[in-house]
Amino acid sequence: MGARVYHYRDDAGLEVDAVVEAGPGRWAAFEIKLGLSRIDDAAKSLLKFADRVDTSRCGEPAALGVIVERGYGYVRPDGVSVIPLAALGP
Repeated sequence: MGARVYHYRDDAGLEVDAVVEAGPGRWAAFEIKLGLSRIDDAAKSLLKFADRVDTSRCGEPAALGVIVERGYGYVRPDGVSVIPLAALGP
């Protein structure tokens, strides 16, 4: 598919597990959490990261998602998707 996957960490300690770049202006960011209790923290981190991205150069994110070990998939009121691992494949 030609996409690239990166990890992000800055000097302030902000970290994102996976940033997927799928071409000019097409990207998404994901946090991977094994505990459902960490969803809020992961979503805050993704939103903070997206706020720091220069969207005039990179475009708006196609998706911000927290990948979790189990449960239901849904979109939070802040726009961050919660994605159970089983939804990613067989």
